[in-house]
Amino acid sequence: MSASAEPEKDAMAPAAEGDEDAEAKGSGSSWELLYCGGTTFDTMGRKVVGGAQGNLVSPTRLRPLMGVDIRFVGSGCTACHCVALDAEGRCYTWGRNEQKGQLGHGDTLLRNLPTVVSQLSKYKIIKASVGRNHTVVVTDDGKSFSFGHNKHGQLGTGSLRNEIESSPVPCIVAEATNAVCGADFTVWLSSLEGSSILTAGLPQYGQLGHGTDNEYNAKDSSVKLTYDPQPRPRAIATLSGKTVVKVACGTNHTVAVDSSGFVYTWGFGGYGRLGHREQKDEWQPRLVEIFQRHNVLPPNAIVSAGSASSACTAGGGQLYMWGKMKNTGDDWMYPKPVMDLSGWNIRCMASGNMHHIVGADDSCISWGVAQNGELGYGPNGQKSSANPKKVDILEGMHVTSVGCGYGLSLIVVDRANIGDRLDKLEIYDGDTTEVEKVEVQPTKKASASTNSRANKRKKTKDDSESEEEDDEDESGDDENGEIEEAKGRRGRKPSNRGRGRGAKKAAPEAKPSGRGRGRPKKTESPAQKAGSSGGRGGKRGGKRGRPRK
Repeated sequence: MSASAEPEKDAMAPAAEGDEDAEAKGSGSSWELLYCGGTTFDTMGRKVVGGAQGNLVSPTRLRPLMGVDIRFVGSGCTACHCVALDAEGRCYTWGRNEQKGQLGHGDTLLRNLPTVVSQLSKYKIIKASVGRNHTVVVTDDGKSFSFGHNKHGQLGTGSLRNEIESSPVPCIVAEATNAVCGADFTVWLSSLEGSSILTAGLPQYGQLGHGTDNEYNAKDSSVKLTYDPQPRPRAIATLSGKTVVKVACGTNHTVAVDSSGFVYTWGFGGYGRLGHREQKDEWQPRLVEIFQRHNVLPPNAIVSAGSASSACTAGGGQLYMWGKMKNTGDDWMYPKPVMDLSGWNIRCMASGNMHHIVGADDSCISWGVAQNGELGYGPNGQKSSANPKKVDILEGMHVTSVGCGYGLSLIVVDRANIGDRLDKLEIYDGDTTEVEKVEVQPTKKASASTNSRANKRKKTKDDSESEEEDDEDESGDDENGEIEEAKGRRGRKPSNRGRGRGAKKAAPEAKPSGRGRGRPKKTESPAQKAGSSGGRGGKRGGKRGRPRK
């Protein structure tokens, strides 16, 4: 499973998430966006017969952005729409838009290709993020705007008067420096002292960090539970004495890093995605024990969160992950080093529903469970990969930014020093009838779908949040069914929830004969030793499928 190419090592530790932009401005380089994954945005992730027809299974250029200097891309683990920012601060959106207006164009029309959000044209947008059905952006002068679904107050406008905002509206946040979206909530970072992190939106699992889920009975005579929307961004009191510098959001959980390098997680705890060796929800930030003392995160650390997982780079650039790693087998209940990527200079990372992409050295590496070709392995490549694997067609290219959505991936590459290789890539014009088709094995797909439905009530409440009917969440059938089942277990360790129920271990693959040329000698930190000495998901198979250096 390892690619044979051996890229040269970059000089030092990974660049910080925002440092790539400054580096590029200084060098005068130009970047371009590539896309892989689904293109039928109206049916992606939904149980529609024949829905997943057109997929781009290799990294592909998008016609409107050819030659445009893209500096930042983003999507979300439950999102079927995307956002991109260019060097001039223009904001482009495309993808699903029906009924919710999450593209910000003043309508609910789907767009297959990137389109400038004209109402933001007078601002320079420097950060952006998307949730299930909403989008939030930040300007260079500290303002924040949002658009899309506002049922839970996730737009941060302070009001629930309009459930849908199809054009940008101002958020009640001062001196914003970043915004990151979960499925139905938003987290802002601010330069205001004592209010460096603020949240708004759905409080159901404690993902807002305010010490409550704001639960109440819908009616005095009913046992149906509902959750009070939080439309006004509020600073997290327990972090008032800290300066939060990085944040990532999963479907219903949050990961944050303060200026001292300590990591905090809170929100939904299923599958161990909070990293506390247990699965209970956390209603306010809780320190992740392993990232302390000699293993705090450096200033240039990378932080990422998927639907049911979390990740960060710690000392020496070592990538740690925790939560649900694959559909079968044990979950990682606390952070463990991803040994397949030891020694790689990881510059950027993004996580989707169940897939991950990183830019490291001069390679793009992806892995996970995929449905629409979002791993970018090409028409003859494998559909999914349990272990990190290079995207061969991008080998030798410098990846500067990545984004993952539900069944899609966004990859930004530096045009410098790659000659005419971009000219050899496919170009997508927006016609979903002419895109390359993924070869699907009907039997497998049907089986997976059947199993998904059969196990629906056994899954944790979060599995219904992320998935198939993301725009049909208004009915609430999936989530409410799971919520009622799990509600009485809050604060306790659920029995066998998300622990690889009856799953068989995969047959071990043949180990590679060597570590690969130029691989640095590893020195294990106490945290790495803890991660590899027993416990679920430890060192077992640690070297399998490692991308060769």
